[in-house]
Amino acid sequence: MLKSMTGYGKAECLLGQDKYLVEIRSVNGKNADINLKSPLIPRDKEIEVRKYIAEQLGRGSIDLFVTVEHAEGAGAKQINGAILLSYYEQLQQAVEGTVLDFCEPDTLLPAILRLPDVLETRSTEISEEDWTTLYAAIRQAVDALDAFRCKEGVSLRNDVIAQVDKIENYLPEVERYERERVPAIRERMEARMKELALQPDANRLEQEMIFWLEKLDINEEKVRLRQHCRYFRETVETEPMPGRKLGFIAQEMGREINTLGSKANHAQIQQIVVKMKDELEKIKEQTLNIL
Repeated sequence: MLKSMTGYGKAECLLGQDKYLVEIRSVNGKNADINLKSPLIPRDKEIEVRKYIAEQLGRGSIDLFVTVEHAEGAGAKQINGAILLSYYEQLQQAVEGTVLDFCEPDTLLPAILRLPDVLETRSTEISEEDWTTLYAAIRQAVDALDAFRCKEGVSLRNDVIAQVDKIENYLPEVERYERERVPAIRERMEARMKELALQPDANRLEQEMIFWLEKLDINEEKVRLRQHCRYFRETVETEPMPGRKLGFIAQEMGREINTLGSKANHAQIQQIVVKMKDELEKIKEQTLNIL
């Protein structure tokens, strides 16, 4: 099944009275660029998490966020009594025997409470048992992101297949105008020779016509372009992660379309080639987002 590289997923879990929210999002990228944007994931578990995400999601620029919502009152800052007492004693010693010696505790405390490390937030270290619960939530979020990618992939598949069909459907129009080129070229050559009052050798004229027709023949380009269109559709339906390959196929389609345009020598065919290029550019943009 074709998948998009863009997606979002989230999951929640409870650790004690605290609620942990896991969010994961991804956009297109050439490789698996995984960013763990949370200090709540233990460092010794980061490799495990990165490996799991890479295995499940393949490619993409992926960001994982973990936030915690403490129960009422649980997230309040706590006073570190040892540090507060140390600051107080040092201040008392510093002002002893000076004009500030009359300072009372109620005068010093507000200032001490603003000093570093006196107020500290409750530790959010995660135990091994809690990690099992949080890791399960991470996996749920990854599954939700993967489901989102699948849903987006259905739309992507329909769009690129429709655009490939349009390119292939333009070829019969090219063939209709292609038949007009030979008489037109002959008429131009004969009119030019008549203007110059030339009497060309009939055999030599036919040889020159054959030479020009061989140079302007676009049959091989049409055949190869049809083959590339078929291969594109087969790849979409059969490959598990076809994004890169589809990009290469689109490049080959572009080469055939460009060559067809350079050999066209016909205004209407050139217009059709422009339409093909327009559809091909849409395909290239969308393949960048296909896993």
